[in-house]
Amino acid sequence: MIATFWISLFIIFYAFIGYGLLLFVLIKIKRAIAGKPVLPGAVNLPTCTLIVAAYNEEAFIEQKIQNTLELIYPGNKLKFIFVTDGSTDATADIVSKYPQIKHLHSDARMGKMAAVHRAKDAVDTDIIVFTDANTFLNAEAMINICRHYADPRVGAVAGEKRVATTEAADATAGEGFYWKYESKLKAWDSELYSVVGAAGELFSVRTELYQPVPSNAIIDDFMISMLIAQKGYKIVYEPDAYASETASEDVKEELKRKIRIAAGGLQSIIWLKSLLLPFKLPLLSFQYISHRVLRWTVVPFLMILVLILNIVIICKGDSGFIYQVIFLGQIAFYGMSVLGWIMMARQIKVKIFFIPYYFSMMNYAVIRGIFRYLSGNQSAIWEKAKRKQSY
Repeated sequence: MIATFWISLFIIFYAFIGYGLLLFVLIKIKRAIAGKPVLPGAVNLPTCTLIVAAYNEEAFIEQKIQNTLELIYPGNKLKFIFVTDGSTDATADIVSKYPQIKHLHSDARMGKMAAVHRAKDAVDTDIIVFTDANTFLNAEAMINICRHYADPRVGAVAGEKRVATTEAADATAGEGFYWKYESKLKAWDSELYSVVGAAGELFSVRTELYQPVPSNAIIDDFMISMLIAQKGYKIVYEPDAYASETASEDVKEELKRKIRIAAGGLQSIIWLKSLLLPFKLPLLSFQYISHRVLRWTVVPFLMILVLILNIVIICKGDSGFIYQVIFLGQIAFYGMSVLGWIMMARQIKVKIFFIPYYFSMMNYAVIRGIFRYLSGNQSAIWEKAKRKQSY
């Protein structure tokens, strides 16, 4: 029981903090040996197509189009495709007003992946860039992404997701904090070898390496990028190409999103099971297991197990002082989570409590997502979370 307690506690610590510390050390060693990496110049940039799949996005689509048309890229090397399949609001009508954009629309709602596959068939450029309809890119995003393709070892480039926080008293404040930490881990992952997957807010792939994923893929963006990494190509992280979006409308919407991601995470782990063995791509497997697999499988259950074992050890009466300290630390953390939940409900703004609440909610979502996937109740059909309307 004692051994199980400490092993479980170590895995939890490693998954959320220890891996980041290890990455930091490894990057320092790599820089001492090979020097700091030099960014490629923005010369002889490849042709690229920006694809936006939009479903009922009339609240954001006009802004998205204006943002898209303001992107900086040389000559006539940048093309735009917007897919509005299944939209029942004014999204399709708004997009159709812009001749600069190739507009694809079907009344049938087949899901995001079907829309993306259809758009890909219309691409005739070297690079495909994917971005969400409710995110807004910095003007130099395309240049900063596509410059990396001068390296033939690069198969995909992931941009940075930025969450615009508001003054609202809710736990979505924790979403912004979480993504800042995740962005740092991705930057270190990229410098060590490769980012472990890309987020749909902004990522790109070599057109020739694009591999359609099954229509029942839940987190298709992650799968598209990881299938390329599985072939031995690197996924580069580019923080100077960023997609900004508002936080989820409320915690209920964020929980819905996280449950879906967790279900998709387990699905991806099953589909990418060869990466669990380090024989072919040992460094990628190490990063994948450390950054993704542990969080998406055992860690939330180990958090519950550690609390239970801690109580049992203390109740036996022969535990040392360290077990009491760890128990009090857990009680304090979960107590802050409960306070965060109460304050959110009462619109009391104390952000220090929102972070542990968001962390606890995120791990609860993993458990919900795992059971939802195993029960076959998670659909791959597009279920976007509602976002706050203002920046």
